[in-house]
Amino acid sequence: MTEYERSRTMPAQPEQVFDQAANVSQLDAWLPDELHVHAVDPPAVTVHEDRSGDDTPALLRAQPDQMRLEWGTREQGSYTGWLQVAGIGSGASEVTVHLSFFEGGHDPGEKAVSDALDGSLRRLEEQVRMRVEHTAG
Repeated sequence: MTEYERSRTMPAQPEQVFDQAANVSQLDAWLPDELHVHAVDPPAVTVHEDRSGDDTPALLRAQPDQMRLEWGTREQGSYTGWLQVAGIGSGASEVTVHLSFFEGGHDPGEKAVSDALDGSLRRLEEQVRMRVEHTAG
């Protein structure tokens, strides 16, 4: 099993960050560009990967009371992940994303995963900033 984790501070209340991250209709705005989530019958979703053209059955569960998202493949059990939002005071939050690959063939490698996590957290922060600025203005 291989695990990866990244965190990023965001200038918004944890509830605002979690609401943006957990909005299934806007996941494509912050997930890696090649991944697209289609809600089938929540928590069941299908993840389409542009690079391979594959559609993978997956699960996506939001736990608003814990400000946590959890996901993973349904049939193979080869991949899981979670996103946790925590308030750190002064109107800021820390978002942590953790990925676990149980089979080496599904792990795209440290550089690819690190780049994808960093990019996803950056895009999520951009989405949160736009939302916060829009509601404040």
